[in-house]
Amino acid sequence: MLGFLGPNGAGKTTTMRAIFGLVRPDSGTVSWDQTLLGPDERLRFGYMPEERGLYPKMKAHDQLSYLGRLHGMQPGKASEAADYWLDRLGLAERRMDPVEALSHGNQQRVQLAAALVHDPELLVLDEPFAGLDPIAVETMSEALREQAADGKAVVFSSHQLDLVEDLCEDVAIIADGRIVLEGTVSDLKDAAPIRHLEIEVDGDADSLLATLDGVRSTKFDGTRHTVIIDADTDLRGFLARAQDAGRLRHFSYTTPSLTDLFRQAVQ
Repeated sequence: MLGFLGPNGAGKTTTMRAIFGLVRPDSGTVSWDQTLLGPDERLRFGYMPEERGLYPKMKAHDQLSYLGRLHGMQPGKASEAADYWLDRLGLAERRMDPVEALSHGNQQRVQLAAALVHDPELLVLDEPFAGLDPIAVETMSEALREQAADGKAVVFSSHQLDLVEDLCEDVAIIADGRIVLEGTVSDLKDAAPIRHLEIEVDGDADSLLATLDGVRSTKFDGTRHTVIIDADTDLRGFLARAQDAGRLRHFSYTTPSLTDLFRQAVQ
């Protein structure tokens, strides 16, 4: 799974629309396995657009079956696949309900099923988790993990970076239409020039932090200080001073989160 990330207006949705021929690039090409994309290739892809495109008065099962047939499936196979995905995504009992009668979260599940019903080799999902409750997020996450485990390629955009960090092996971060950072999440975190420091001390922590070189930013939540520091900062003297003063109550030092990497890459 690839997390395709960027601030608003960076070009994520435009890129996805270009993959499916919904916008024409001013220059450049889009290819899959070194082959320029055409109708035959796109039939093997699944797409979940940011602006959902379901027929509101059509029954959920009938809609998925219809979309499966548009992708070349035989009617019987399309109907079986529609039933499978409605059941897999927790909507078996609502299969004959019109889409407009479903909640926002359940409509999202039907939209994901529409991208999956024809067993695509590539899934392109634009903000698939937007507006979902935690149970729906977990249901959708498990479905995507299964697709990746089966060898399918999954590309999705999201502003929920904790979720991306949990799901994705790779990320690509874009700004102003260009990739500014890409690679595996673990490699990017290890190679980052910053580290994430969290401390809780008795007394005046600000004066203690002032003795630490390489501090880039600090944040205080009323209990703990979260500090972004240079990766080559020597913490031993800092910890010794904190312990000698009897102040240190909590301490953690880790590679940066994906949120930290994102902020550093796009600013």
